[in-house]
Amino acid sequence: MAIATRKKIILQLLVLVATAAGVRPAYALPAFARKYGLPCSACHEAWPKLNNFGQVFRDNGYQLGTDRDAPIYQDPSYWPITFRVIPQWHRESNDSVPVDKVPGDASSGQVDSKVIKSGFDFSAVDIWTAGTLHKNISFAVEAFINNTGGTFLQTMYVRFDNLLNSRWLNFKVGKFELDTLISEQRILTLSNTGGFYQTYFFNPPHDNNFFQGIGNNQVGVELMGHSANSYTRYSIALLSSNSGQPGLPTSRTYDGYADFTQGFEIPRLGLQRVGVYGYLGQSPTFFKTIGGVPIAGTGAGNRSFYRAGAYGLWNVGKFDFSTFYLHGQDNVFLGNSVPANQPFHLPAGAAGPAWNGGFVEAHYTYNPRLILVARSESIRMSRQANASIPGDLGNLNAWTVGYRWYPFMSTRAGLAWVQEYSRLRSVGTAPLSGRNDITSSYLMGFDFDF
Repeated sequence: MAIATRKKIILQLLVLVATAAGVRPAYALPAFARKYGLPCSACHEAWPKLNNFGQVFRDNGYQLGTDRDAPIYQDPSYWPITFRVIPQWHRESNDSVPVDKVPGDASSGQVDSKVIKSGFDFSAVDIWTAGTLHKNISFAVEAFINNTGGTFLQTMYVRFDNLLNSRWLNFKVGKFELDTLISEQRILTLSNTGGFYQTYFFNPPHDNNFFQGIGNNQVGVELMGHSANSYTRYSIALLSSNSGQPGLPTSRTYDGYADFTQGFEIPRLGLQRVGVYGYLGQSPTFFKTIGGVPIAGTGAGNRSFYRAGAYGLWNVGKFDFSTFYLHGQDNVFLGNSVPANQPFHLPAGAAGPAWNGGFVEAHYTYNPRLILVARSESIRMSRQANASIPGDLGNLNAWTVGYRWYPFMSTRAGLAWVQEYSRLRSVGTAPLSGRNDITSSYLMGFDFDF
């Protein structure tokens, strides 16, 4: 039997083993499918959501452990870059937009007003590539071109895999997503209101913490390890205190993040996962200035904050559920937007704000081409920054429903027809009236990649 034929059979067996372990067919970004000649369903439950086989492949540094991992052995015609964009029609509604009382007359004063807009539009262009520079040296680069022409570097890292011949030692440096199995970058919803996890990015009203949330990719180093099947995983990261921004904009301090996940099988239900995580950071409360303008990188009066919680991924037949909990707390100076060198400006009853948030997201895989999505999310303040702030100010309720239908997904390209509706209610945050702020989004479009 020819060597190439034996390799092909081995790869097909890997897919069959993954399928037998409860991996449902679905669809994927095509870059790795092109590289290895595997069906996209080998790695994804529903593009871009990974199944366990895809998680193992990612944890191994985008390697299957064959001689096709290193670039030197790849077909020169292999195209390692994926483009993703979403032509769409969407409707946006906001109940509390400050507008002039008399249109065109700025002197007439302002009032909160409902604003609705709708029409055909297009998303940012996501340009994504990842793979191996050499055996056990992997990389990823992801850039966005937004729909006004601006650019943004989302991901850029190199990772040294299987150090000391151990899958428990993998070292990454660059800009990357914090390690969690409920990935902000692989979310299935796309609308302006429901296309991200509110809990990941929440800061209380009036808070001046530079940190923008655990959903942002961060800049630093990560030590990560996993078992052969990735049921047991850990990650420890040391990060610059700049919320993923380039150019050292804040100070010389560092943040820490850690995550631990354990998977286990339940008979007739399949793989379940639970995890815990924690983020401990510092944020400056004032900067050196020139003519009153802050100088980037001179942040001082740093004060601490943390985010911590637990999550679970649960499978029940064609249903799977993601459950997520977060407890957050900021220092009293951050919560009251007061420089730490001016403690006399703290209001009476000042305290470090604290809150609890979380969501439940359900997916129903009707068939390999159709997945239904529903999510309910809430955030509740448990302690405000000072006594003058209403106890429920900033509380959030959000929900999203939708579906993704995949007419096809090949090793060269993919297409998903998407529809979703989302609604968000934020207590007391209308800019002028202080009423509840309500926004909603309806989106339908084609999510395609090549």
